[in-house]
Amino acid sequence: MPRLDRSAIDTALATLDGWTLAGDALERTVKFPSFADAVAFLVRLGFEAEAADHHPDVRLSYRELTLRYVTHSEGGITERDVEGARTASRLLARAG
Repeated sequence: MPRLDRSAIDTALATLDGWTLAGDALERTVKFPSFADAVAFLVRLGFEAEAADHHPDVRLSYRELTLRYVTHSEGGITERDVEGARTASRLLARAG
């Protein structure tokens, strides 16, 4: 899958609330009410990522979870990363 150019990335970011371009990745940091809430969200996202066969880079620090989507094999952001960010956003909206 080809890398997206900057214009396509900017267009995607306009539809992805809370996501930013961080180097070569789409990134979002979310603070949860508790550590357990952060882990529960990560488990739900993990099942979605496994089904899509595309996984985010994750950093969890107590209640704060940072997700980064980048297609390492392509050396940048692809449509798979945009879809991953959309899935994460959908799950976050359900989490309240």
